[in-house]
Amino acid sequence: MRRKIKNKKTIASDFVYNSQKLEKFINYIMWSGKKETARNVMYKAFEIIKEKTGNSNPLEIFDLAMKNAGPVTEVRSKRIGGANYQVPREVRAERKLALAMRWIRDAARGVKGKPMHIKLADELISASKNEGVAIKKKDDTHKMADANKAFAHFGW
Repeated sequence: MRRKIKNKKTIASDFVYNSQKLEKFINYIMWSGKKETARNVMYKAFEIIKEKTGNSNPLEIFDLAMKNAGPVTEVRSKRIGGANYQVPREVRAERKLALAMRWIRDAARGVKGKPMHIKLADELISASKNEGVAIKKKDDTHKMADANKAFAHFGW
């Protein structure tokens, strides 16, 4: 029997750039319910992106970074005949965006000794150029999926 389809919450757009994707990323950055702090971090990071790239619209760089950091394939574990196999699967668009946001956030948090808005701006800029920790994580995911192509026939 199929599960009940969940009604997804719609997220309101952010105030400055009128983007739902940006508001969702602000929610990813937020810690302990401090949304205003997360917003301040994000908008300061966008100011740094404007300065460093010379682009008057940092939302373009943000969108490009999300697109570049999102994986196309990943491996999912499947149990067949008493053995677990890592089966490569294509990633849905929502999950691709969620993984990209998580990886960029974690890459920025992983750097020590700088304020968060500077770390976040650096990671977004490097992800938009197909460089950085989040892109390395995506490449590792793709390599694992390529290595397990032999088990693709076990797909769902």
